[in-house]
Order: sequence, then C-alpha cells, then structure tokens
Amino acid sequence: MTYRRAFKVGDRVKIDEYTGDVTDIRLQVTHLRTIKNEEVIVPNSTILSGHIVNYSTFARERGLILHTTVGIGYEVPWRQVEAMLKLAAERTPGLFSEPQPFVLQKSLGDFAVTYELNVYVDAPQGMATIYSELHKNVLDVFNEYGVQIMTPAYEGDPDQPKVVPKEMWYAQPRGRLRTRKRDDGGSVQGRSLV
Repeated sequence: MTYRRAFKVGDRVKIDEYTGDVTDIRLQVTHLRTIKNEEVIVPNSTILSGHIVNYSTFARERGLILHTTVGIGYEVPWRQVEAMLKLAAERTPGLFSEPQPFVLQKSLGDFAVTYELNVYVDAPQGMATIYSELHKNVLDVFNEYGVQIMTPAYEGDPDQPKVVPKEMWYAQPRGRLRTRKRDDGGSVQGRSLV
C-alpha cells in the first residue's frame, strides 16, 4: 500500500462498489466513510488486486470532470440542446466557470441523440450534491423551453411533449396528514401518499 500511493487519508475514492472518504489506512484494511455516513472496511488485499478511482488526486490541481447524459429527439436542434445544457450548468453552484462546461454528442440512437454535459469541480466530497443540483437545473431548463427528455425509454411520439408546465413546478404533495406514535410516547406527523 505504501509503494502504490493510490490514495491518502482524506481522499474521495471508489474501491469496488464503495465510494467514500479514506479515514484510516492500516496494515491489513482501509477504512472509508461513505456519503451516507457508513463505515466500510476494505481489505488491503482487495485494494492491491482491484481498481481504484481517486477523485481527489487531480481535482485540486486541474478540476474533476462530472458528467451527465440526456437523450433528446432529433426534432430539437443540437445547438439549442447544447445551449440549454450549458445554461443548466451556469445555474448550478459549485462548478468552475473556467475551464468552461462542454457538451459531447455521445451517440445517434434510433430515436434520440445522446448528449453528455461535462462540468469541472474541485471538491469531490460534494459530488452527490452537485449532481443533484445539476440534474434539477437540467430538468428546469428543458421544461422552461418545452423540450422533452427522451431517456431512459422511448415508446412513441406523444401528442404533447412530456414536460412539466411552470404552473405545476410547486404543486403540493398529494396525500393525507397522519400522526403516528413514537417509541418514547410522543407523536410525529407525516404525510402518507394516496
């Protein structure tokens, strides 16, 4: 482990299916804390014989590239799609403005073009939050411009695009308010969906 120098304490890494921050490196095991605050103990033999992704190594110097994809129908001009994806990136906090976000056209599928939005960050520990905010902004921008995201499945052209109209963006959750008893005798109110 010492000679590989694949990571150090504090780095955000992915080892097998586990992603987390390295909290301790011992003789036989390495400890990770996941984004769900779980401790995962990985045998060093697994690390030595497997692949490791270190999100922190270059993030500090050059930035880490996060990416997400959308499938958009052929009837939407690619220049408009790229502009909308870049607008979603502009609205997302925590991204670098330089280097600028960029869009790749990944494939020309049977029913849609697959676009990949790439953005730069320097804080791999915030990846989950940044992805969530980026996805929210992508959805908002595409809804604002009435462009339907076709993925993950396409069945046929609907009469109207499948977008959420602006007047429905803040609709109240549907359901009834119920009170349940806690173990300590108190009560908690929660909404159950109908």
